[in-house]
Amino acid sequence: MTEICPLMLKITVNAIFSCLKTIMDRDNKSILLRELLSFMQFLFKDRGEGSLLNEKLHSYIEGLISERNPLLTEMENYASVHHVPIMELAGIETMLQLLRIHRSHRILEVGTAIGYSALRMAYALPNSQIVTIERDVERIQVAEQFIQRSELSHQITLIKGDALEVEDVVKEHALFDAIFIDAAKGQYKKFFEIYSKYLKDDGMIITDNVLFKGLVAEPEIETKRIRNLVKKINEFNHWLLNHPDYDSVILPVGDGVAISKRRGESK
Repeated sequence: MTEICPLMLKITVNAIFSCLKTIMDRDNKSILLRELLSFMQFLFKDRGEGSLLNEKLHSYIEGLISERNPLLTEMENYASVHHVPIMELAGIETMLQLLRIHRSHRILEVGTAIGYSALRMAYALPNSQIVTIERDVERIQVAEQFIQRSELSHQITLIKGDALEVEDVVKEHALFDAIFIDAAKGQYKKFFEIYSKYLKDDGMIITDNVLFKGLVAEPEIETKRIRNLVKKINEFNHWLLNHPDYDSVILPVGDGVAISKRRGESK
């Protein structure tokens, strides 16, 4: 079946809307048509030109990203099949470029998962040392296997345990040039407060998923669990961007990436 062009879909939807409105203008008593129009407006409310353009640009940017090596591609496939959240391509490429520019050497990662981000950083920064924290036993086992196969285990130190409880172990590896937070979203503020004290004066903190699939901008969310999580992310974002010791910005790449840099006067 021929794939429908997004632009053609947009034109078709607009034409249908126009026809329905014309008929309704002629017959104001047509309740069925009013209901149909309301339903279609709801169905296509997020398919405006801006949305279609953003989707096209997103696909275009991802198409420009170089192919990863076979091991990383295998990890991406594993994450997809087993529903393991890993950083989106545009987001992680942005982070890696920032780390290159910053010339980060010692990096702390809060949230290893299967080791994908840690290995991406190790490959991109051959002289770096990455300390990464993970509490999930199954994911730890998978991460260790991938890291061992990469032959970059000399660059990566995996700390097993809850990031809220392993501060004493982490501080033995401090100080850090950069900290990457990508673990339990409801605990972002606690992670930031615990580990920012082990950041160098000129260091930066990168936090992923701060836009959470765009839900942070939604006024109403039906699911209570998701609603509570979005509330916590929103509170963290406002707290972060008003932090007296950091200059922060949120980049709308991937799932939303926050970059925080210590203020000059705090040195």
